[in-house]
Amino acid sequence: MSNILIIKHGSLGDIVQISGVLKDIKKAHASDLVYILTTTPYVELLSKCPHIDGVIIDKRLPRWNLFYLLRLKKMIKKFDFLKVYDLQNSARTSFYRKFVFNISSWSSTETTLKKNIKKKDFNKNSVLERFKLQLLSSGLSVENTLKPDFSWACTNVDKIINKYTGKKIILILPFCSPKLSHKKWPYYNELLKIIKNKHNNLETVIAPSPEEIQESKEFDAVTITNDNKALNIMELAGLVKKSSYVIGNDTGPAHMAAHLGKKGIVLFGYHTSPEKVSIETENFKAISIDNLNKLSAEKVYLEIKDKLELIN
Repeated sequence: MSNILIIKHGSLGDIVQISGVLKDIKKAHASDLVYILTTTPYVELLSKCPHIDGVIIDKRLPRWNLFYLLRLKKMIKKFDFLKVYDLQNSARTSFYRKFVFNISSWSSTETTLKKNIKKKDFNKNSVLERFKLQLLSSGLSVENTLKPDFSWACTNVDKIINKYTGKKIILILPFCSPKLSHKKWPYYNELLKIIKNKHNNLETVIAPSPEEIQESKEFDAVTITNDNKALNIMELAGLVKKSSYVIGNDTGPAHMAAHLGKKGIVLFGYHTSPEKVSIETENFKAISIDNLNKLSAEKVYLEIKDKLELIN
C-alpha cells in the first residue's frame, strides 16, 4: 500500500467539478491511500468524500515565508507519497513541485502536456476536458471525469426547509464574490416578482453565506438559514438537491446544481463561457450575453417559463 496525494486548493466550484476526477484517481489506486492537500474552507467537505482517505491543510502562506514552507515540506515528507496529482495547476503548485516536494512522479498540465501543444492552447479546452487529458496522459481511465457527481456531499435538510415552507422550492443564487461583481445579474427582484405572480404554488428561496446574510434582505425571497446561521457547504448541497429548479450566477453553488443533476439556468456575462467552465448539462443550461445589464427579467422568465409550469 502506497500513499497518493491530490492537490486542489479551491474554489468551491472547482471542488465540485473534480468529483469525477477524484473517483477515477481512487479507482486507479484502490489499494492505496489517497490524500488531498487543500485549504481550510474545504476540509470538512472533503473529509466526507468517499474517494478521499485523508485531508491535509495547506494554509497557503506567502512563498517568502520560509519557516512555513519548511514545515510543509517536513510534513509532506512523512507521508512518503508515491505520486502527486496536481489538479490546481497553478504557479504555487508548480513552485511546490520544484522547491518544496521531493517527489519524482508528478501529474500536472506542465508534466503531461505533449511537446507539440502549447499550454495557452491547451487552456482553451474546457475545465473537465483538461482534467481528462491530464489523467489519460498519466495512464488512468476517465469514465467519471467528464461526469462529476457531487451527491456524496449532500446533507439531508428536510428539517431546516420544513421550518420555512411546505411548497416546492425554486432556489435563487443571486450572490457572487465582491471581486467578481461583473458576474452578478442585477434583475433578480424583477424576476422574483414575475415568478410570485405566476407561480404561487412555488416558494422562491435563497441561502446566503455568512458574508451575504445582510445582502439577502434586499431580495424578495425566503432566506434559508440553520438557526440563524448560514448553511454550511454540505447543507447548501442538500438544499440544492431538494430544489425543484435553480437560477443563479456563475458561482460555486451553480456548479453544485449542475453536478447534482438539477434542472436550472445559469446566467453568463463576458467573463467566460459555460463551455469553458463545464457547467452545462442535460438539465442545467446557460444564457450567455456580453452585458448582463442588458438581460431583462422578462427574457429570463421566458426561457424558464415552461420548466416552472411543469413543477407540481
